[in-house]
Amino acid sequence: MKNGQYRRYGIEKVTVSIVIVCMNNLKNLYPCLDSIQEYTTIDYETLVVAYLFPQENLQKLKIDYPWVTVIESNEIRGFSENNNLALRQAQGKYCFVVNDDTEMTMPVVDELVKTIESLPEKVAIVSPVTTFPDGRVQVCGRPPMSWKTMILSKFHLWSEKKGPYANKKGVFKSYNIIGAAFLIKKEIFKQIGWFDEYYFFCPEDIALSTKLNETGYECWVNANSAIIHYEGMSGASTSFIKCATAPASRIGNLRFFSNNSNLGYWALCLSMASITVVSMLYHFIKSCVKTKPNPDYIFFLSEWNSIKASLLKKKPKDAFSYYFRKYNNE
Repeated sequence: MKNGQYRRYGIEKVTVSIVIVCMNNLKNLYPCLDSIQEYTTIDYETLVVAYLFPQENLQKLKIDYPWVTVIESNEIRGFSENNNLALRQAQGKYCFVVNDDTEMTMPVVDELVKTIESLPEKVAIVSPVTTFPDGRVQVCGRPPMSWKTMILSKFHLWSEKKGPYANKKGVFKSYNIIGAAFLIKKEIFKQIGWFDEYYFFCPEDIALSTKLNETGYECWVNANSAIIHYEGMSGASTSFIKCATAPASRIGNLRFFSNNSNLGYWALCLSMASITVVSMLYHFIKSCVKTKPNPDYIFFLSEWNSIKASLLKKKPKDAFSYYFRKYNNE
């Protein structure tokens, strides 16, 4: 094993548990794992949740990366629930939760550990900057969010990427974190109950950082540490999987931003539905002159499914399960 790699032999200590959820996408996962191996020197273990992997890919992963602890997940689970499978087994003092569609070009984990250990005890999380492959900043800290920002973003009148942290440098206090990559103290994560599993696909990261802030902890960013995030590389935005993730995401956001208020839920639900009707019709008309599936048709179906599922007030997991099975069988 190279660098600080560790496998659980029952006697060694590990500083960081790197946790990755991968939905049967070795094309994403392999560059991510290779970059971890190349740039991480601190003692670490890597736990990969192999979500809905066929046996062929599962065995290939185990053979190609024997230093990785593979956790099979063969039931319908969301991002939170899948991560929690690994987090509960983590041996490290810290957990580095990272998407499979990321790649390091610098010692991100090592630097984040140094950073968090130099900050006050109440700092629970330090995250890197996420960038596009061309080096442009994607997310550098995230401001507080509310039902107002949810609505304004639909009108393209608000964007977290143009918020107060967008051009900040060095190490600074943020409010929310991005779930694509962050380092957290494991004991604090465990204390607050890991990820909230109600949130199937968004906004589990915002819910986590909001809860930390409300309980007296802080989230920070090291803008000198950057990781490439190939956002959309999984193809979810142009495949039928979006027709299942979009309604799950919509319901999760409605619940979070309505503060669990029934009246707030319905007000926000109807507002979001009315906002998207015109764009839905526009994309539906555009899709009619193209061969299906195409991005316009998928956008239309995703929004239509989101409206139906939120009006029925389904749970995010139930909404995803229904539409995932529906489109997988077509």
